[in-house]
Amino acid sequence: MRRTLQGLCKGLAIMAASVPLRTMAFPDKPIRMVVPYSAGGGADNTARVVAQKMGEILGQTIVIDNKPGAGGVIGADAVAKATPDGYTVLYDASAFAVNGALRKLPFDPASDFIPVALVATAPQILVVAANAPYKTVADLIASAKKTPGKLTYASAGAGTGSHLAAEMFNEQAKIELLHVPYKGGAPALTDVMGGQVAIYFGNTASTLQYVTSGKLRALAVTSRKRIQGLPNTPTIAESGMPDYEVLEWNGVFLPKGTAQDRVQVIAGAVQKAVADPGVRARLQQAGLDPVGNSPQAFKSFLQGESLRWHTLVKARGIRVE
Repeated sequence: MRRTLQGLCKGLAIMAASVPLRTMAFPDKPIRMVVPYSAGGGADNTARVVAQKMGEILGQTIVIDNKPGAGGVIGADAVAKATPDGYTVLYDASAFAVNGALRKLPFDPASDFIPVALVATAPQILVVAANAPYKTVADLIASAKKTPGKLTYASAGAGTGSHLAAEMFNEQAKIELLHVPYKGGAPALTDVMGGQVAIYFGNTASTLQYVTSGKLRALAVTSRKRIQGLPNTPTIAESGMPDYEVLEWNGVFLPKGTAQDRVQVIAGAVQKAVADPGVRARLQQAGLDPVGNSPQAFKSFLQGESLRWHTLVKARGIRVE
């Protein structure tokens, strides 16, 4: 009997040792999702929507950890240096693809992270005051060419999406709009509505309400397709600039070195969360277009974004003071 039990125990030990790690339970404890922006902002709000559903799918709590600062660099750096065990996730935004061109980074965006999934994208809206003389993009460009460097555009700050969208507009339209940076989107919107600044590229979530209420006039949207909330507003590509497209986005990353099976588990949870009808509805209400793609597709998207913005920053001499 003793020999039989010893043989049985030995056999079980061999079996346990041979079980691949990928079959072990993951996750078996809460996951930390680092959002490198302030609580209450766009990225934070969508992260919480997606994280809640991901937690239900994975059977574990996902804790949001806001680490704002330096345009998202501080939070991203914390994840780059985290243990690559799948329990620390980065939920970042468009700045991830731009920061390397604007700042000296303590990490390499291309090699220190694993792209997991693109959560959603959102266009910006090119707006002017409701009583502005410009009715179309062509009107705006014609005016800018008559008085180079005189027509102003507001931004939410140097290096922000609104700044880069306007500089892309400058580059492709062959004009020179004058940059007026603000400390955030809210004061920029206020001054455009008041006519103190001529134009603004505003994110859909914060800007659409002022267009539908008549306080701002939308000249165009920055996506390739018209948006549901403004079906009669053309895209900039339709308005004579066929190569123009600017999208803000949110996506999920893991630190390099994370086991592939765990990457796939997190990727699957993101994809299922974004496919959920309730999550999709909440993202769409915030002006976002849900995506939820694969790690490979997200990696390809990031490469294109990084190349485009690095090229623009160099061409326009954009700097962050």
